[in-house]
Order: sequence, then C-alpha cells, then structure tokens
Amino acid sequence: MATKIRLQRHGKKGKPFYYIIVADARAPRDGRFIERLGSYNPNTNPATIDINFDKTLDWVNNGAQPTDTCRAILSYKGVLYKKHLQGGVQKGALTQEQAEAKFQQWLDQKEGKITGKKTNLVSAKDEARKAALAAEAKKKEEKAAAIVAKNTPPAEEVEEPAEEEAPVAEAETEAPAAEAEVEAPAAEAEVETPVAEAEVETPVAETETETPAEPKAGSAE
Repeated sequence: MATKIRLQRHGKKGKPFYYIIVADARAPRDGRFIERLGSYNPNTNPATIDINFDKTLDWVNNGAQPTDTCRAILSYKGVLYKKHLQGGVQKGALTQEQAEAKFQQWLDQKEGKITGKKTNLVSAKDEARKAALAAEAKKKEEKAAAIVAKNTPPAEEVEEPAEEEAPVAEAETEAPAAEAEVEAPAAEAEVETPVAEAEVETPVAETETETPAEPKAGSAE
C-alpha cells in the first residue's frame, strides 16, 4: 500500500488549521487516515509547526512520500536532513557521533535563525506601532491647528481699527496748524485797526482847525 504524508484541513473559513497525517494515497484529502503526526498552523508568524519527530522519521524511512507542502515542513523541522545523515552512517561515510554532532549544529543554527526572525518581527511591530502613534499625534495637531485657524478672525478684520485710528492721529497733528491759520488773520486785523482809526481821525482834526475860520467870515460881514 502506497502511503503519503499530507495535510488534512480543519479550522474556519479564512483561518485554516492543518493536521499532518499519514494516509493511503487513494484516500480523499479529508477522509480516513492511518496516523496523525502533528499539526501546522499558518495563521501565526512564523508558522507554528508541531510534529512527532521520531514517528515522522520512521514513516519517511519506510517509504512514505510527503506532498510538496509537507516536504517543505519536514525539511524545515530537520526530518529530511536527519534521514540524509542516517544514510551517510549506513554507507560508512559518517559515524553515528559525527552525524549527531552535525545534526545538533544544524539545529542550533536553525534555532538562531528562528529567534532572529522573531526578534525582527517584534522590532518591526514596535516600529509600526510608534509610527502609528506619531501619525495619530500629527493628525491631532493638524486638527487642533485647523480649529484654531477657524476660530481666529481674518487678518484684514484685525487691522481695520488701526487704519481708522490713523486719520485721527493726523487730525490731531494738523489741528495746531489750522488754529495758526485762523489766528494769523486776527493778528493782521489787530495791526490794521489803528491804521483805519488814524484815517478816520484825520478828517476830524481838519474840521477842528476849520471851525474858527467861520466866525472870521461873520465879523467881516
């Protein structure tokens, strides 16, 4: 009987969850299976993979063929690399201790990569959160500035009182000049008044001198 290592879909729409199973190659995807090896959750970042390493390795060594997705999962977890090292041990190219040391070194490197990826994801998430907070703060500042600009009157309305006061100041400065112009004719009138009186009094003097001349004419008669 040909066996396959495949995924069996579960979960709700838009958020699938898979079981890693061993089933007959002729069975439908979500039909009967022989054994469950683990689970695969692609909704997390990185994806959560939980498998029984020893059982999966035994099935692979017994000829179970993984599908393309399951092959990538088994390679990610080191099952296929472990099978490769065991083949080297069987051929005599490696000892069991050397194979175990190489596999442990590979696991350490893999764990470092996974940890680095998680750290980068956390830092990226923090930066995105900070950027979102900064954008929100900027949006609030712009909104506050718009409210202040809306409540502030236009610049022309503010400058109108200053334009009205300017003529008043000019009138105040010009007022003494106007008074001076008015007083100047008054002064001229005061100067000309005695001249007019003198012209009037001159005939009076002449009449006083001519008055005695009339009795002399009467005496002659």
